[in-house]
Parts: sequence; C-alpha cells; structure tokens
Amino acid sequence: MRYKYNQQKRKFYKVNQYIKAGEVRVITDEGNLGVMPLNEAFKEAEARGLDLVQISEKVEPPICRIIDFTKFQYIEQKKDQSGKKKNKVQEIKELRFNPFIGKGDLDSKIKKIRSFLEDGDKVKLTVKFTGRQITRKDFGNKVLETILAELTDLYKIEQDIKFQGKLMYMIIKPNK
Repeated sequence: MRYKYNQQKRKFYKVNQYIKAGEVRVITDEGNLGVMPLNEAFKEAEARGLDLVQISEKVEPPICRIIDFTKFQYIEQKKDQSGKKKNKVQEIKELRFNPFIGKGDLDSKIKKIRSFLEDGDKVKLTVKFTGRQITRKDFGNKVLETILAELTDLYKIEQDIKFQGKLMYMIIKPNK
C-alpha cells in the first residue's frame, strides 16, 4: 500500500480475542494487576465492561491494558498531535531586495518579515547587486539597517552581514 505525502503510518493494536499469548502483564487505571493468564485477563476486562488492548508485544510477557478501546485511540491521537505541535521545524524564509528599493516596496517586505518572525520562522535577508551596483555596498547596508530598525523588538541576529559574490545577506531569528 502506498502512502501519500501527508498520510502517516497508522498504529494497529491487538484487541480482545486477537491477542495471541499465553500470559500477559495487565495494567489498569488503578495500577498494575501483574502477570496473569490470558483467560483471566479477558474475564477481568469483561467484568469491568472494558476492552483488553495489547500495548506492547516486544517484551515477554506482552503488556495489555484494560481500557475502552475508543478512549485509548483518542488518547493516542492527542499524544501524537501534541508531539507534532512541540516539534515544529523552524524554516528559513528568504526575502530578496534591490539596494535601491522604494519606500512602499520596503514597507510591504517588512510586513512580510514581521509575519514570518511572529510565526517562529528564521528569515534570510538578501540584497542582490546587479551590474555596477556592486560598487555601492553602502546602499545595501542602509537597506538592511532600515529593516532592522523597523523590527527592533522581534528579532535576534543569528548570522551577521556577509558578502557572497553579488549577494549581501544576513539571517535573523525570532526573539522567543
């Protein structure tokens, strides 16, 4: 089966009669009931009106939990979602400028930079020199200084101004 780009591999758990083991270690909300035969574990789950879910089969004896299976799936789903929120990858967004950029264009680019920083992304500010503009590096510095002056409260400098061929760039990151 092929997975699409955004689909994830789902976990499958053995439940009730699909568990194939002689003995299992049983856990409930109250605590550990210990190792017991599979038949006893089924009876305990039925007495409570819940399901017997095999959590781990890698250990001997396998670990099973007495819980409502739909509740168990909901808890697992919430764990996965909270893990994804915490592990947000910080992207580097790049904005390119001309050393002789107009005031209106610069203001719209600053708004874009502000939104990137508020989203928690790093921003690479690049000034591209063409033709004889390379002789006027001070204009590139002035553009970058203007941007940084507008965003004083939102950033920390990660990489200071550097030259690479006809490009002048620096990287800033959010202040969080």
